[in-house]
Amino acid sequence: MTTLAAVASILGALLIGAMSPGPSFVLVARNAIGASRGVGIATALGMGAGGIVFSAAALAGLYTLLAMVPWLYAALKIGGGLYLVYLALKIWRGARQPIAFGEGAKPQASAKSAFWLGLATQLSNPKTAIVYGSIFVSLLPQHPAAWSYVALPPLVFMVEAGWYTVVALCFSSQGPRAVYLRAKAWIDRLAGFVIAALGLRLILTAGKTGL
Repeated sequence: MTTLAAVASILGALLIGAMSPGPSFVLVARNAIGASRGVGIATALGMGAGGIVFSAAALAGLYTLLAMVPWLYAALKIGGGLYLVYLALKIWRGARQPIAFGEGAKPQASAKSAFWLGLATQLSNPKTAIVYGSIFVSLLPQHPAAWSYVALPPLVFMVEAGWYTVVALCFSSQGPRAVYLRAKAWIDRLAGFVIAALGLRLILTAGKTGL
């Protein structure tokens, strides 16, 4: 397989992975509906920045360290799981807080904070680092062209941020927002439950080294 074909295959595999529902999807959709389109896109950019970190780690072979040092991998899974549970509790507690839209409405979140929240959420699951590493090792040639080391991180950013931007654009339209306003408490609680469940799964499987 040529380096160009390998890079294309890696990006395709990562796109399929990004499209799988998870805490990142839930968070981007909720921010886009409950705050604004700009906040949703900022969250998506944070997810893309997380993709850069994971791709750089995969190219550097850092995923091998996680696979070879079980206690480090377990510690990161517990830390990531605790963060997701904390995030879920924040969403749950704010479920009944009303949201106002319009010129005089107070912003629910800033784009800057949404970006960092997206980045932190993306990085909270060390399992993703292993997945990235496995994809890169499986698809990249043993001696890939030098340009791939420079091109892959920004291309991964485009895939991750691009997908979640699509999610933000879809969920920030008037229809989904109207539905959200009518059922905000239940939707936020569902989002909190899903994120908490994923966090607890990370914690409970911390002792397992498999994917």
